[in-house]
Amino acid sequence: MRLGKTNLEVNKNGFGALPIQRCTMDEAVEILKKAYENRINFYDTAHFYTDSEEKMGNAFKDIPRESIYIASKTAAETPEVFWSDLETSLKSLKTDYLDLYQFHNISFTPKEDDELYQAMLEAKQKGLIRHIGITTHKITFAHDAVESGLYETLQYPFSYLSGDEELELVEKCKDYDVGFIAMKAMGGGLISNSKASFAYINQFDNVLPIWGIQKMEELDEFLSYDENTILDDTLKAEIEKDKVELGENFCRGCAYCMPCPEEINISLCARMSLWIRRFPSEPYMTEEYQEMMDNTLNCMECYACVDNCPYELDIPELLKENYEDYQNVLSGKTKIR
Repeated sequence: MRLGKTNLEVNKNGFGALPIQRCTMDEAVEILKKAYENRINFYDTAHFYTDSEEKMGNAFKDIPRESIYIASKTAAETPEVFWSDLETSLKSLKTDYLDLYQFHNISFTPKEDDELYQAMLEAKQKGLIRHIGITTHKITFAHDAVESGLYETLQYPFSYLSGDEELELVEKCKDYDVGFIAMKAMGGGLISNSKASFAYINQFDNVLPIWGIQKMEELDEFLSYDENTILDDTLKAEIEKDKVELGENFCRGCAYCMPCPEEINISLCARMSLWIRRFPSEPYMTEEYQEMMDNTLNCMECYACVDNCPYELDIPELLKENYEDYQNVLSGKTKIR
């Protein structure tokens, strides 16, 4: 597919490199090399993703640079940090340039006269980056970015759990010729049907999903799908079932609500009810998880997490509901698999 006004021709399977933080160096290199050998040519990482850039740099150091597209991100909000992040990313990735550099979910949308956007333009003029993008979880920021005409790509959460607002945003990106990069295409880990996910996104000719991959078998799943993987009645039924089960008021696991002053693992505890229903519950009944859930009782309801939540969820209430449900499962009052 063509990635908007960047004119980059990319494989419909994009590689999201956040999860390879959890792999060893050897495992990550093996996965990335297999992805490349199977014609995946778009790889998305970020300065913020610990050693993800370094692992990509080691995997791709000996291949023709022009045969892949490398996208990275900076969460910098000042030009000084921007240049430092860019220098570090280029060094870690062992490359002279990035095909796409994105502002990474920062607290505003840089405009043309902002020093930060001017730094991005200067980097492009120097040949250090080739295209400019932005990522966000906030729908208002996303619309601002697209309408500004300053960004060639938008990275935003999109999956078959998305609603009308997200569908309108995809259409707007098409109208403005902005490449739409779909993060969290597996619903932040809550979707288990990769074929349904691929088939759903395959309907949109301007959407590039970046699948978060950390295991070889996950890569193999996505490599098995192609343009002929269509949304048939069976997959549609699976999607509708998931939508009913998840509803709309659920935590996507983006973790922008954290850190919590009481060290509550919000991104896991606020969706524990979903985890123990959608996956085997036994692994989440250990003493470690029980202590994690017990810690939610320390919530002071300071609402700092709510202020930071892109989806404006009532997180203290979600924590209470998930704790109560977890205790019912733990005690045997509620039976699940």
